[in-house]
Amino acid sequence: MRETQDAICLRTADWSETSQVVCFLTRGVGLVRLVAKGSKRPKSKSGGRIDLLQEGRLVFISKHGALGTLVEFTESFSRRNLQKDAARLSAALYALELTGESLAEDDPHPEVFELLHNALSRLNDLDAPIPAVVAYFQWRLLRNIGLLGNMSACNICGLDLANPVSGKVYFSSTTGGLVCGTCTGQARDRIQLSSDAMAGIAALSDAEAGRKTSLPDKQAHVLNSVLAYHATHLLGKRLRTARYVIKTGGIDEEPGC
Repeated sequence: MRETQDAICLRTADWSETSQVVCFLTRGVGLVRLVAKGSKRPKSKSGGRIDLLQEGRLVFISKHGALGTLVEFTESFSRRNLQKDAARLSAALYALELTGESLAEDDPHPEVFELLHNALSRLNDLDAPIPAVVAYFQWRLLRNIGLLGNMSACNICGLDLANPVSGKVYFSSTTGGLVCGTCTGQARDRIQLSSDAMAGIAALSDAEAGRKTSLPDKQAHVLNSVLAYHATHLLGKRLRTARYVIKTGGIDEEPGC
């Protein structure tokens, strides 16, 4: 079936000397994998070689459970600043890989498409704080796909942890959210959260609720560690691009929270 969708390029691989296999996130039908025949030729009918981070209008023929065929791709957004700044490019590539690994094919998530579009546009803005953009993206992605649990109360006993007066607070990937000190024995994994991590959680909760807030770099770094730790456990592996984001300051390598 021939379809036309807004799309963002997540992955590419060589198919032959002249063709590519390309994975796109589309607004309306989710992930699609397509053969772009002749895309590496200088005068390709499909619009030319397709690269990561390109966003535009995609025309393709879908095949359920198999590679589809790219008919035409026309780029509509140029994000040249990402190519000029290693930290911004690394953060953008991490966002692409996390998205591609978190979603299944033929499973539409228009809200995730919009989230990724906005994150890439923000990273292209040289005034936008990289750690905060990455933290908000990770938080909202995990929330949208149902893998981020209660971040204001213990996921085991329900104790309110939004404003803990005393006691330690932990994050557990197996429960998908916060765990109080009393319930840690029931969580197979856990990392203790610092005051910066808790402040970051409060800030993102406010942003999620539509309240104006700010996320300082220190809080964003720590929170990115927690969310990347969670993604690693969910996916069963550390993403290849995570090390570049860690290296350039997008997220911290160890939870140390």
